[in-house]
Amino acid sequence: MCYGFDGDDALRRSLETRGSHPSGVSRRTLLRGSLTGAAGVALAGTAATGSATARPRAGHGPRWGRRVPRGRISIQLWTVRDGLGGGLYDETLGAIAETGYPRVEQALGYFGRTARELREFYDDLGIRASSSHDGISESRAALHEKFQNATTLGQRYVVVPFLASDSLADWKTWARQMNKEAALARLYGLRYGYHNHAHEFTTDLGGGVTPWDVLTSQLDPHLVHLEVDLYWVVTGGVNLGLSNRQAEDFAIRTIRRSPLRVRQYHVKDRHDDGPEETSHADLGTGFIDFARIFRAHEVEEYIVENDTPDVTYLQTADVGYDYLRRIRY
Repeated sequence: MCYGFDGDDALRRSLETRGSHPSGVSRRTLLRGSLTGAAGVALAGTAATGSATARPRAGHGPRWGRRVPRGRISIQLWTVRDGLGGGLYDETLGAIAETGYPRVEQALGYFGRTARELREFYDDLGIRASSSHDGISESRAALHEKFQNATTLGQRYVVVPFLASDSLADWKTWARQMNKEAALARLYGLRYGYHNHAHEFTTDLGGGVTPWDVLTSQLDPHLVHLEVDLYWVVTGGVNLGLSNRQAEDFAIRTIRRSPLRVRQYHVKDRHDDGPEETSHADLGTGFIDFARIFRAHEVEEYIVENDTPDVTYLQTADVGYDYLRRIRY
């Protein structure tokens, strides 16, 4: 288990259970207990004994001021993929809802349900799929199906999650394709976005031009927005040789100077060292000063994510939600 330099503080408090059960055990605890038994995994520090929770650190902005509205908090389902793909889809989503999340961002498909059936399941849980990660469609029919499913689920956003190439021509082609898809998305009442990683800032396509340069100059700002992954933009700065603080400055400049509107954040922390593949951190346990970034630019949706949960995926979900509920900026 790795908690970066804030480990003791992250482990100090137990998660407060929400709701009650006649036996005196919360439903949140019961859900996690059922998931543990089904998966055969011992969840160190889970709700049965008190999950670890990270607190906004002293010195990371004032302890007063604005709050992230609960209704804008979401979680990217890639974070809990081990539960989704392990035959525990319903239980995992039930646990997410019980934690308090009002929204999720779709990933990895519908796991045997139609969009209508998934919408009914989410309605029963009291959550909604407000966004999704969907690649550029291969055909016009697939594009219409993608947007129809999104509207059936009640989504507001559809986001392209990943593109990678060393070819300038590829990035220009993708920008044209995304502009066309975004125009149709608007007719469906959807907002169409792009989600970054680190390579958009560091790949040289020739003459010092980066994929980020292409995207921000070729995408139509009236049709396409950005879902900025804060971990990856900071990592892009680190990969450019910047210090941690300078990498945060790089992230803020990137957000402020973008001609495309930044409507969504992936709120994902970063450990102080280690390769980018394993330096993902639960919120509040790494070095990123989210209060500082949130003060610089507020968004419509704050999406918890951790590609490599520090202990368990459900603990990551709990810690992330509680962190965003407590942070002041």
